[in-house]
Amino acid sequence: MGRLFINLLAQLGHFGQSVQRSRPKPSALAGVAAVLLLGGLALGGCGLRSPEPDANGSDTAETAQMPERDLDVLRLVYSRSTTILNPHLATGYQDFEAARIAYEPLATYDADGELIPVLAETIPSIDNGDLAEDGTRVTWRLQPDLTWADGTPLTADDVVFTYEFVSNPAVAAATAAYYEGIEQVEALDDTTVEITFSDPTPAWATPFTGQTGILLPRHIFEPHNNSDAREAAANFRSVGTGPYQAETFSRSQVVFEPNPNYRGDPPAFRRVELVGGVIPYTAARQVLELGEADFAHNLQVEAPVLDDLAEADLGRIEATFGGYVERLMLNFADPDQETEDGERASLDFPHPFLSDPQVRQAIDLAIDRDRIATDLYGPLGQPTAQLLVEPEQYAPEPVEPVYDPEAAAALLDQAGWVDTTGDGIRDRNGIEMQVVFQTSVNPVRQATQAIIRENLAAIGIDVDIKRVRIDDFFGSNPDQTTSINHFYADLQAYNAGNDSPDPSPYLKWWLCDEIATQANNWQRPNNARYCNPAYDELWQAASTELDSEQRADLFRQMDELLRQDVAVVPLVHRATANAISHTLTGLTPTPWDASTWDIHRWQRVEATEAE
Repeated sequence: MGRLFINLLAQLGHFGQSVQRSRPKPSALAGVAAVLLLGGLALGGCGLRSPEPDANGSDTAETAQMPERDLDVLRLVYSRSTTILNPHLATGYQDFEAARIAYEPLATYDADGELIPVLAETIPSIDNGDLAEDGTRVTWRLQPDLTWADGTPLTADDVVFTYEFVSNPAVAAATAAYYEGIEQVEALDDTTVEITFSDPTPAWATPFTGQTGILLPRHIFEPHNNSDAREAAANFRSVGTGPYQAETFSRSQVVFEPNPNYRGDPPAFRRVELVGGVIPYTAARQVLELGEADFAHNLQVEAPVLDDLAEADLGRIEATFGGYVERLMLNFADPDQETEDGERASLDFPHPFLSDPQVRQAIDLAIDRDRIATDLYGPLGQPTAQLLVEPEQYAPEPVEPVYDPEAAAALLDQAGWVDTTGDGIRDRNGIEMQVVFQTSVNPVRQATQAIIRENLAAIGIDVDIKRVRIDDFFGSNPDQTTSINHFYADLQAYNAGNDSPDPSPYLKWWLCDEIATQANNWQRPNNARYCNPAYDELWQAASTELDSEQRADLFRQMDELLRQDVAVVPLVHRATANAISHTLTGLTPTPWDASTWDIHRWQRVEATEAE
């Protein structure tokens, strides 16, 4: 608990030899942000097509050598391809990572969870009069003389427009949930904006902060404030306030060049190349072993493999521990039944055995989290039985995961699920305990699937493994039936969590109204179809509770209720592990914003200087 940043390399850059711990400082009225789903498939990288990894995470074909590096070019590699540069229409973390290079919020959070100004001049507080004591109003004051990349002045009216855009139902913004509860956003003058909430709001810093709070220019996006928002050309050629702006855009690569109207010192690189669709092993190798790239994001690569790559001593692994938890989702609905309207996994048809709490408890007890964490993640993950793991001020006291297959088998016996046919699979009333377990194509996730299949087979549950292309698995297209929100399987695994010090939108996922259905185009986050009115009551109370201690207690009660109900099986509290070249300096990672949030500070140095 409490680990935010860990440098996993010893002085020579080798992986996993030392771990330093630090705890976040409490922030009583911290803001809110969302959860970004992580993964790692490979389709291509750095101008060449890359093969799918084998079971050990290595390439099945030799990686082509690239020409000699231009050190004035910063090269970033990601497993997922950027789909859009408008963060409010993002489909996943890769879009926020790219957009954050060009666009900025009013404020963000450092590694300790403290708000720091970005476009704002100061942070609102009760003491400076910009935050109402009852939590119904906050005033933000912009820095003077801000301009967009095209030279147009940035004013408080752009803040107003950003709210109009995000809250427009026709736009269907991906970040709309973080602006709920706002009654009005008003520009008092060119540099002052006042936000009024409909109720007392402890999460007053939710709007316009962090990666979900990025401002949009009215003069560029106003014509697209409608149902055609995703088709606008402005989504693919940025006009922001950040140090670099996108000059060319494709699904495989986005090229950024310095913003001529950037308010700070000129950025260090003449070009930034963000390459997507690179398999995690290849991405890690390009930074750590070959020196072909400078930064590789969120490496879902087994710890021993990273250790081997780091032997070349060209880079380091830096891991940021925040609120992310790799989890096993259990479908409360039957994915094999279909309503008259053609909806599968509908609560009209409860799952034949996963809707039984005893069965869910048995699955929870049957999974060897220690083995998953130790064998696959090493120092990049810790076994956990909880969903709310950071920040410390809200997280409950740790509950040790229990691995007890004998107790799991006894629970299934009590529930009436026994093997009557002698085939090793439990059954009841003619239904066998057979499940489809899906997750994204990724070596670590496939290894996780193998362990869980072995664990469940030991208690008489047969597991059919399904691997899904990453862009399909995490896609938001309503027609993509293999996505996590359709959840047309019995089990699925992925990584999610709160990426802001305030976990309220993360915990909101489990409300009854947030269930993903055909009626909402499967755009709601509660893909497990869990519903408990007692949980809803706790969340509603926390959403208006201004006393920080009482609010923290409500959050802990919510986490405990999810644990008791086995609404999900948490597996590993895991880090975001980035590979960084020894020639790159100036990075200050935080779990509460995109990795690129401070790219204006990144510089090239001699490798010996960076070590």
